[in-house]
Amino acid sequence: MIRQIKQAALIAVCVLAAYSCNQQAPKAPAATAPEKPEYFLLRPELEKMYGYTQAVRVGNIVKIGGVISIDDKGNLTGKGDYGQQLVNVYASLEKVLKHYGCTFDDVVLENIYTTSMAELQKNAAYRQKIYTHHFPTGSWIGVKELGLLDAMVEIELEALISKEQ
Repeated sequence: MIRQIKQAALIAVCVLAAYSCNQQAPKAPAATAPEKPEYFLLRPELEKMYGYTQAVRVGNIVKIGGVISIDDKGNLTGKGDYGQQLVNVYASLEKVLKHYGCTFDDVVLENIYTTSMAELQKNAAYRQKIYTHHFPTGSWIGVKELGLLDAMVEIELEALISKEQ
């Protein structure tokens, strides 16, 4: 009886193995054309003059290039006031995020470049007003200088656009 059970089990295993070997691999989904980047100019005249684009969307990812504290004519704002420059930078970043229907809750990467790590650390608490649910990943990087004389902080972001948009 045990011998018959073993034989039946062996036959069942062989049948299953043979059946599974004859299965065809699932077909790969049809290739789709890659999405074309969507470019956004926050300050078109300046960006064309200096040769950059403030943000690029590819699929559901938005990459926002480094933003410093400037007005629409490219003049530095908040000269000598690190806290004010930080506020101005986040205000510009918010405009770009809004263009794509995003908020700071959608930000997954934030890199901050600063000419004074000590000032960034003193003003870092302001970021709690920006990121009210969670902080993104990222880096704080000390640099000698930024794009404009007397600019003290520059921030770049990456955000994910929700599927509903």
